[in-house]
Amino acid sequence: MNVKYFRGFILGLSVLAVSACSSDDEDKYIAREVEQLYNIAQDFADDRRWNIAAIAFDEVERQHPYSVWARRAQLMSAYSHYMGRRYDDAILASERFLQLHPGNRSAPYAYYLKALSYYNQIIDVGRDQDLTFKARDALLELIRRYPDTSYAQDARIKLDLTNDHLAGKEMDVGRYYLNREEYLAALGRFQLVTSKYETSSHVPEALHRLVEVHLALGLIRDAERNASVLGVNYPGSKWYV
Repeated sequence: MNVKYFRGFILGLSVLAVSACSSDDEDKYIAREVEQLYNIAQDFADDRRWNIAAIAFDEVERQHPYSVWARRAQLMSAYSHYMGRRYDDAILASERFLQLHPGNRSAPYAYYLKALSYYNQIIDVGRDQDLTFKARDALLELIRRYPDTSYAQDARIKLDLTNDHLAGKEMDVGRYYLNREEYLAALGRFQLVTSKYETSSHVPEALHRLVEVHLALGLIRDAERNASVLGVNYPGSKWYV
Protein backbone atom coordinates (compact mmCIF):
# COMPACT_ATOMS: atom_id res chain seq x y z
CA MET A 1 0.00 0.00 0.00
CA ASN A 2 1.56 3.31 -1.05
CA VAL A 3 1.33 6.58 0.85
CA LYS A 4 -1.39 8.07 -1.35
CA TYR A 5 -3.57 4.97 -1.06
CA PHE A 6 -3.09 4.84 2.70
CA ARG A 7 -4.16 8.46 3.11
CA GLY A 8 -7.27 7.65 1.10
CA PHE A 9 -7.95 4.63 3.27
CA ILE A 10 -7.74 6.74 6.41
CA LEU A 11 -10.06 9.33 4.89
CA GLY A 12 -12.51 6.56 4.13
CA LEU A 13 -12.54 5.50 7.78
CA SER A 14 -13.20 9.08 8.83
CA VAL A 15 -16.17 9.32 6.48
CA LEU A 16 -17.57 6.09 7.88
CA ALA A 17 -17.24 7.50 11.39
CA VAL A 18 -19.32 10.53 10.48
CA SER A 19 -22.05 8.59 8.67
CA ALA A 20 -22.33 5.58 10.92
CA CYS A 21 -22.22 7.12 14.40
CA SER A 22 -25.06 8.44 16.46
CA SER A 23 -24.47 10.93 19.26
CA ASP A 24 -25.17 8.20 21.82
CA ASP A 25 -22.38 5.86 20.82
CA GLU A 26 -19.92 8.38 19.38
CA ASP A 27 -17.34 8.06 22.17
CA LYS A 28 -17.45 4.30 22.06
CA TYR A 29 -17.04 4.30 18.29
CA ILE A 30 -14.08 6.71 18.36
CA ALA A 31 -12.33 4.55 20.97
CA ARG A 32 -12.81 1.55 18.72
CA GLU A 33 -11.59 3.52 15.72
CA VAL A 34 -8.32 4.62 17.28
CA GLU A 35 -7.53 1.04 18.20
CA GLN A 36 -8.29 0.00 14.66
CA LEU A 37 -5.98 2.69 13.29
CA TYR A 38 -3.22 1.62 15.64
CA ASN A 39 -3.61 -2.02 14.64
CA ILE A 40 -3.34 -1.06 10.97
CA ALA A 41 -0.09 0.74 11.71
CA GLN A 42 1.16 -2.20 13.76
CA ASP A 43 0.38 -4.57 10.87
CA PHE A 44 2.57 -2.47 8.59
CA ALA A 45 5.35 -2.60 11.18
CA ASP A 46 4.96 -6.36 11.56
CA ASP A 47 5.36 -6.64 7.79
CA ARG A 48 8.53 -4.51 8.05
CA ARG A 49 7.00 -1.83 5.83
CA TRP A 50 8.63 0.79 7.96
CA ASN A 51 8.02 3.98 6.00
CA ILE A 52 4.28 3.44 5.63
CA ALA A 53 4.13 2.22 9.23
CA ALA A 54 5.58 5.53 10.41
CA ILE A 55 2.95 7.42 8.44
CA ALA A 56 0.23 5.19 9.88
CA PHE A 57 1.37 5.75 13.47
CA ASP A 58 1.48 9.50 12.82
CA GLU A 59 -2.12 9.26 11.60
CA VAL A 60 -3.15 7.69 14.90
CA GLU A 61 -1.87 10.73 16.75
CA ARG A 62 -3.29 13.16 14.19
CA GLN A 63 -6.83 11.85 14.54
CA HIS A 64 -6.71 11.08 18.28
CA PRO A 65 -4.04 13.34 19.80
CA TYR A 66 -5.21 13.01 23.42
CA SER A 67 -5.60 9.25 23.59
CA VAL A 68 -3.27 6.77 25.25
CA TRP A 69 -2.79 5.28 21.82
CA ALA A 70 -1.32 8.57 20.61
CA ARG A 71 1.60 8.28 23.05
CA ARG A 72 2.28 4.73 21.91
CA ALA A 73 2.00 5.77 18.28
CA GLN A 74 4.51 8.59 18.74
CA LEU A 75 7.16 6.21 20.00
CA MET A 76 6.32 3.58 17.39
CA SER A 77 6.64 6.22 14.70
CA ALA A 78 10.16 6.95 15.93
CA TYR A 79 10.94 3.23 15.97
CA SER A 80 9.57 2.78 12.44
CA HIS A 81 11.66 5.66 11.13
CA TYR A 82 14.70 4.12 12.80
CA MET A 83 14.09 0.67 11.35
CA GLY A 84 13.52 2.24 7.93
CA ARG A 85 16.90 3.97 8.28
CA ARG A 86 15.30 7.39 8.22
CA TYR A 87 17.50 8.42 11.11
CA ASP A 88 16.90 12.17 11.03
CA ASP A 89 13.15 11.55 11.23
CA ALA A 90 13.69 9.05 14.05
CA ILE A 91 15.68 11.64 16.01
CA LEU A 92 12.99 14.28 15.55
CA ALA A 93 10.23 11.87 16.53
CA SER A 94 12.15 10.72 19.62
CA GLU A 95 12.83 14.29 20.71
CA ARG A 96 9.19 15.22 20.22
CA PHE A 97 8.07 12.28 22.37
CA LEU A 98 10.47 13.35 25.10
CA GLN A 99 9.29 16.95 24.96
CA LEU A 100 5.66 15.92 25.30
CA HIS A 101 6.15 13.08 27.79
CA PRO A 102 9.44 13.62 29.68
CA GLY A 103 8.37 11.49 32.64
CA ASN A 104 6.87 8.64 30.67
CA ARG A 105 8.13 5.16 31.53
CA SER A 106 9.15 4.74 27.88
CA ALA A 107 11.42 7.81 28.01
CA PRO A 108 14.60 5.69 28.40
CA TYR A 109 13.73 3.88 25.18
CA ALA A 110 13.15 7.20 23.39
CA TYR A 111 16.61 8.38 24.48
CA TYR A 112 18.00 5.03 23.31
CA LEU A 113 16.39 5.38 19.86
CA LYS A 114 17.79 8.88 19.54
CA ALA A 115 21.29 7.71 20.46
CA LEU A 116 21.12 4.75 18.08
CA SER A 117 19.96 7.00 15.26
CA TYR A 118 23.11 9.09 15.65
CA TYR A 119 25.31 6.07 16.28
CA ASN A 120 24.24 4.30 13.09
CA GLN A 121 25.26 7.31 11.05
CA ILE A 122 28.88 7.32 12.20
CA ILE A 123 31.07 7.52 9.13
CA ASP A 124 34.72 6.65 8.44
CA VAL A 125 37.51 8.42 10.30
CA GLY A 126 38.61 10.28 7.19
CA ARG A 127 35.55 12.56 7.24
CA ASP A 128 33.91 15.10 9.54
CA GLN A 129 32.95 13.60 12.89
CA ASP A 130 30.01 15.83 13.83
CA LEU A 131 27.60 12.89 13.97
CA THR A 132 30.09 10.89 16.02
CA PHE A 133 30.19 13.64 18.64
CA LYS A 134 26.39 13.82 18.64
CA ALA A 135 26.22 10.05 19.08
CA ARG A 136 28.63 10.26 22.02
CA ASP A 137 26.64 13.06 23.65
CA ALA A 138 23.35 11.19 23.19
CA LEU A 139 24.83 8.00 24.66
CA LEU A 140 26.25 9.91 27.63
CA GLU A 141 22.87 11.56 28.26
CA LEU A 142 21.14 8.18 28.28
CA ILE A 143 23.71 6.73 30.69
CA ARG A 144 23.47 9.78 32.96
CA ARG A 145 19.68 9.80 33.12
CA TYR A 146 19.02 6.06 33.32
CA PRO A 147 22.25 4.36 34.46
CA ASP A 148 20.61 1.16 35.71
CA THR A 149 18.64 0.29 32.57
CA SER A 150 19.52 -2.29 29.94
CA TYR A 151 19.60 0.57 27.45
CA ALA A 152 22.41 2.20 29.43
CA GLN A 153 24.33 -1.08 29.49
CA ASP A 154 24.28 -1.25 25.71
CA ALA A 155 25.02 2.48 25.51
CA ARG A 156 28.23 1.98 27.49
CA ILE A 157 29.44 -0.57 24.94
CA LYS A 158 28.57 1.74 22.06
CA LEU A 159 30.19 4.66 23.88
CA ASP A 160 33.49 2.75 23.96
CA LEU A 161 33.20 2.10 20.23
CA THR A 162 32.33 5.74 19.60
CA ASN A 163 35.34 6.94 21.57
CA ASP A 164 37.49 4.47 19.67
CA HIS A 165 36.23 5.99 16.46
CA LEU A 166 37.02 9.52 17.64
CA ALA A 167 40.49 8.38 18.71
CA GLY A 168 40.98 6.90 15.25
CA LYS A 169 40.19 10.29 13.74
CA GLU A 170 42.83 11.95 15.93
CA MET A 171 45.35 9.29 14.89
CA ASP A 172 44.54 9.87 11.24
CA VAL A 173 45.18 13.60 11.57
CA GLY A 174 48.29 13.00 13.68
CA ARG A 175 49.81 10.72 11.04
CA TYR A 176 49.11 13.36 8.42
CA TYR A 177 51.07 15.96 10.39
CA LEU A 178 53.83 13.47 11.16
CA ASN A 179 54.29 12.67 7.48
CA ARG A 180 54.57 16.39 6.79
CA GLU A 181 57.12 16.70 9.60
CA GLU A 182 54.84 19.12 11.43
CA TYR A 183 55.87 17.56 14.72
CA LEU A 184 54.24 19.90 17.22
CA ALA A 185 50.85 19.53 15.52
CA ALA A 186 51.29 15.75 15.44
CA LEU A 187 52.36 15.76 19.10
CA GLY A 188 49.11 17.38 20.18
CA ARG A 189 46.98 14.80 18.37
CA PHE A 190 48.80 11.78 19.76
CA GLN A 191 48.82 13.20 23.29
CA LEU A 192 45.07 13.75 23.03
CA VAL A 193 44.57 10.06 22.25
CA THR A 194 46.58 8.94 25.28
CA SER A 195 44.87 11.39 27.64
CA LYS A 196 41.26 11.69 26.44
CA TYR A 197 40.80 8.27 24.84
CA GLU A 198 43.05 6.23 27.11
CA THR A 199 40.84 3.13 26.88
CA SER A 200 40.76 3.07 23.08
CA SER A 201 42.53 0.53 20.92
CA HIS A 202 44.67 3.30 19.41
CA VAL A 203 46.71 4.06 22.53
CA PRO A 204 49.61 1.67 21.76
CA GLU A 205 50.18 3.26 18.36
CA ALA A 206 49.77 6.74 19.85
CA LEU A 207 52.53 6.00 22.37
CA HIS A 208 54.73 4.64 19.59
CA ARG A 209 54.14 7.76 17.53
CA LEU A 210 54.92 9.95 20.55
CA VAL A 211 58.30 8.25 20.78
CA GLU A 212 58.88 9.05 17.10
CA VAL A 213 57.85 12.68 17.50
CA HIS A 214 59.91 13.28 20.63
CA LEU A 215 62.97 11.75 19.00
CA ALA A 216 62.45 13.97 15.96
CA LEU A 217 62.26 16.99 18.29
CA GLY A 218 65.36 15.88 20.20
CA LEU A 219 63.38 15.27 23.42
CA ILE A 220 65.11 12.05 24.39
CA ARG A 221 63.79 11.77 27.95
CA ASP A 222 60.20 12.23 26.80
CA ALA A 223 60.75 9.60 24.13
CA GLU A 224 62.13 7.18 26.72
CA ARG A 225 59.23 7.86 29.08
CA ASN A 226 56.62 7.08 26.42
CA ALA A 227 58.54 3.99 25.33
CA SER A 228 58.56 2.79 28.94
CA VAL A 229 54.79 3.33 29.28
CA LEU A 230 54.27 1.42 26.05
CA GLY A 231 56.45 -1.47 27.19
CA VAL A 232 54.87 -1.76 30.63
CA ASN A 233 51.24 -1.54 29.51
CA TYR A 234 51.38 -3.13 26.06
CA PRO A 235 54.37 -5.48 26.02
CA GLY A 236 52.79 -7.77 23.42
CA SER A 237 51.74 -5.01 21.06
CA LYS A 238 53.15 -4.81 17.56
CA TRP A 239 53.92 -1.16 18.34
CA TYR A 240 56.38 -2.14 21.07
CA VAL A 241 59.51 -2.91 19.12
